[in-house]
Amino acid sequence: MNYEPMLPPLKSSGVIKKRGIILSKKDIPYKADCIFNAGVAKYKGRYVMIFRNDYGHRGSWVFEGCSLGIAFSDDGISWSVESEPFMTLEKLGIRECKRIYDPRLTVIEDKLFICFAFDTEHGIRGGVGSVREDFSGIDILSLSSPDNRNMVLFPEKTDGKYVRLERPFTIYSRGGKDRFDLWISKSPDLKYWGEENLLLAVENVPYANDKIGPGAPPVRTDKGWLTLFHAVDIDNTRGKHGWEDKWTKRYSAGIMLLDLRNPERVIGVSKLPLIAPEEEYETEEGFRTNVVFPGGMILEDNGEVKIYYGASDTFECLATADVNDLINLCISEK
Repeated sequence: MNYEPMLPPLKSSGVIKKRGIILSKKDIPYKADCIFNAGVAKYKGRYVMIFRNDYGHRGSWVFEGCSLGIAFSDDGISWSVESEPFMTLEKLGIRECKRIYDPRLTVIEDKLFICFAFDTEHGIRGGVGSVREDFSGIDILSLSSPDNRNMVLFPEKTDGKYVRLERPFTIYSRGGKDRFDLWISKSPDLKYWGEENLLLAVENVPYANDKIGPGAPPVRTDKGWLTLFHAVDIDNTRGKHGWEDKWTKRYSAGIMLLDLRNPERVIGVSKLPLIAPEEEYETEEGFRTNVVFPGGMILEDNGEVKIYYGASDTFECLATADVNDLINLCISEK
């Protein structure tokens, strides 16, 4: 496949205020190297974060392992990390699982649910589970077939069905290389999933020429489901950007608005990135630089939106914006 030419420098929207790094390896009381791509939810009066931890860096792209950690906060800004990992391969107990990562959290009817990705000897799969009330672990509800990941749940049912966003890996049917899109599916019980439909294609995002996919779980607003997604552009002339010998991709975050009654209908998509890699911790420091990846979004009572995102596959960061500004970004691009 011949990719489009390198896209120009990207800039974050003016409505976004970046608050910097809120969690890194120095905050973790056990072995840690890269803390990023966390799921965040407001649950029973406090903020909960489950984050990805790649640990034991062995050079280039190789790590000893990956686990999920958990932290709590009273304000969504300052975090207290538990003394032990929340989830390890041994604790998860999935056959032939090699790695668990990229958690996403959603509260549905006062219960906390988690989506996650995991690697196996026979492909990448996505999982959905419920988090136990004492945070001792998760109860698995469904596991996808390969290859699928980046799953996020909507916080409400639509017409009596659960809804999720996902990103299947359609290699052969999309030209033999990365060309991944954002899909939507439904379930009567969080176990059996179907009714899959394409929601947003990579060619519909001007700042992506490689792939797109879900970001944080959608947030309900009066105007529709405010929905983040990740967008990737690639240019093979890019060289060393991080710890690997060569890293050619750039990740940014986009935003769209979906219909409340029919989330398969896109009301509007911002034609410019919401969050782009610009700060030093997004472009110069870390494992894979030029990367921002949104994994959590919380709408506060005062209209402030907290957006949690991974930077450089190494840090967990926070940005904030006003909900009406975010909605207007989407509606103005209808």
